[in-house]
Amino acid sequence: MDILKKEWSPVLTIKTALMSLQALLQSPEPDDPQDAVVASQLLKEPDVFKETASAWTDVFAKVLEQPEHAQKMKRLRDMGFDERRVRLNLLLFDLDENRALDVLLN
Repeated sequence: MDILKKEWSPVLTIKTALMSLQALLQSPEPDDPQDAVVASQLLKEPDVFKETASAWTDVFAKVLEQPEHAQKMKRLRDMGFDERRVRLNLLLFDLDENRALDVLLN
């Protein structure tokens, strides 16, 4: 996380920053947390932590599984775009299929 705070440099790319975030999300460090409340919950109440994480996943990650949004995903995937990129762009643009497609094409 240092590169996102005090070690940032113009030499670092968005890709580098996103890869760092991905690594942080895949390996949380509750002893050196970004959010002390969440880290405390992970350490002291792991069942509550998992339940909360599951609820947030339902809210944000599963929105594209709803039938009307799944169709948008399918149409963009059928154009040959990677599912992860399709998902990300649809979420970034509030499920606006045309705006997501513009970014995917560029």
